[in-house]
Amino acid sequence: MKLRDLAHARAGDKGDTSNIALIAHDPAEFGWLAEQVTEARVKAHFGAMVGGEVLRYALPQLGALNFVLHGTLGGGVTRSLSLDAHGKSLSSSLLEMEIAPPPGRG
Repeated sequence: MKLRDLAHARAGDKGDTSNIALIAHDPAEFGWLAEQVTEARVKAHFGAMVGGEVLRYALPQLGALNFVLHGTLGGGVTRSLSLDAHGKSLSSSLLEMEIAPPPGRG
């Protein structure tokens, strides 16, 4: 199943770093998302686009995960010539990740 079936996302930026907040549609499924969407899986999903480390911060009280992707924006927003200089489309890209369905939602 696509990650978008269980969550929505919002991207932000600071310099050459992008952050993506991933928020569960149903807070009861947050634990499942936290198991499925790891730092390693996010880094693998984006591949060579992420030049640095990926950090994950869990916010269970909000049903959210915040991913910080270092070295992602081609040198930084003001220096990048890429079409999506702020990396806003990265949240949509993350939601395309395939994950296993939660128990009972196969």
